[in-house]
Amino acid sequence: MKNTLLIALCIIVSACSNKYAKVINAEADYHIIPKPTSLKISEGRFLLDKNTVITAETALENEGQYLSEMLSTISGKSIPFSKETQGNILLKLDETIENNEGYTLSVSYNQITITGKTSAGVFYGIQTLSQLIPLPATASNTQTEVSIPATSIVDSPKFVYRGMHLDVARHFFPVSFVKKYIDILAMHKMNTFHWHLTEDQGWRIEIKKYPKLTSIGSIRKETIVGHGNTWNKPDVKYDGKPYGGFYTQEDIKEVVAYAETRHITIIPEIELPGHSLAAITAYPELGNTGEQYEVGKRWGVFPEIYAPSEETFKFLEDVLTEVIALFPSKLIHIGGDEAPKKQWEASKLAQDIIKREGLKDEHELQSYFIRRIEKFLNSKGRNIIGWDEILEGGLAPNATVMSWRGEKGGIQAAKMHHNVVMTPTRFCYFDFYQTKDRTNEPLAIGGNTSVEQVYSYNPLPKELTKEEQKYILGAQANVWTEYIKTPEQVEYMVLPRLTALSEVVWSSYETKDWNDFQTRLIHLTKRYEALGLNYAKHSLEIKTEK
Repeated sequence: MKNTLLIALCIIVSACSNKYAKVINAEADYHIIPKPTSLKISEGRFLLDKNTVITAETALENEGQYLSEMLSTISGKSIPFSKETQGNILLKLDETIENNEGYTLSVSYNQITITGKTSAGVFYGIQTLSQLIPLPATASNTQTEVSIPATSIVDSPKFVYRGMHLDVARHFFPVSFVKKYIDILAMHKMNTFHWHLTEDQGWRIEIKKYPKLTSIGSIRKETIVGHGNTWNKPDVKYDGKPYGGFYTQEDIKEVVAYAETRHITIIPEIELPGHSLAAITAYPELGNTGEQYEVGKRWGVFPEIYAPSEETFKFLEDVLTEVIALFPSKLIHIGGDEAPKKQWEASKLAQDIIKREGLKDEHELQSYFIRRIEKFLNSKGRNIIGWDEILEGGLAPNATVMSWRGEKGGIQAAKMHHNVVMTPTRFCYFDFYQTKDRTNEPLAIGGNTSVEQVYSYNPLPKELTKEEQKYILGAQANVWTEYIKTPEQVEYMVLPRLTALSEVVWSSYETKDWNDFQTRLIHLTKRYEALGLNYAKHSLEIKTEK
């Protein structure tokens, strides 16, 4: 009797397997962004059902649990992860894969295998797999039957640095959204999150040795209404509402740990020597005048700048000591941009240092300032990264340059054999308007950066030789939040421009095709909707499917 039941069960399982073994898949089943290096369309589909089990070695437990949660959510079935049970979804490591973030993905009707040189590669293979899965209409719906088209994919990224930035100083965002933002980055195979934590308008990270940074420096008494370039006009208005917020060190630890599970490195930014009004408000002795200022309540560039005093350097070293204890990133962003020099021109201390150190001018004084900070961070095993203004007056020896004022700074730094991250405003500023028709657009800082513009970008300047191009680590988009007040608006400004950038920094330029990208983007926007993400539909400038 038992043998009869066993035979019957085998016949049923075999019939179900055969049903999916010879399914003919269409090209539309494989709309993946960023586009993989190579993809083969195959016959058959893998069915997610109660017999599906994920297996991985201990080193891939994070990825196994992540995939288990994702597949269980999508299918409405429990898809377990097990280190002991032999499953039909296998996660593996293979040192023979050339690229550290590369992976292979194989899907047949009865097995899925994702292999990476590292756990990061396996994670990116999972992201690709997720785009092969048909999604329900909304995030709250599940499907009765979910199957994945058979394929063979070999893939690896073009650049080692694939970044996104978020300014939380102008407008503050809770830990829950920062985690969601990290998930959005991970979905697009980005590997770096640049967290802009200090500004004239607010200091957002707890520093235990200097509590006034958050008790005073994190709060502005009100915020300008309307566009910031009206601040010096007689009819300027403010909202009269105190605005503040900061992350405790426990918050920071929580976010850093979360990012690590998504294979994202967080680079913190602590602005210096300019954009420092909030800190100088909290501790006036760090400034050049001794005046008691207030945290910036308008946008733009303020004249306040750290005094180049020993007291300031001690303060910054103390701050950075606490910062590097929280962030494992090799790079620490020190800003270095938009630092007005008038207060230094009028400062006896600053002028005495220029003479003592044999400096030509205040630009070289800024270089002296940054070199001292770099020397300190180097002594702690870290390197600095800064905006391209750090080139002025001479570049610090081990600095990485983030080129935002076009590509000129990046080209100059690469020719000097310094590492570079490209982030020019024309292609990479996601606080700009995303369509020329601004009729129904929320207030933005200005400019225009469309999805097509982002997609057209090539971070490797033709002015560089092949050898010099090796210093271009990759590219990053920036999200400055003067006019972005809510998480929903951040999503709106980021998506789908981030999707275009993800292909710029991951995929081969030989395969880039705007029309093909638009077709795949339609598919991915359905995923946005299923995940409940707010994206700019009109900015696609393509016909959406009904």
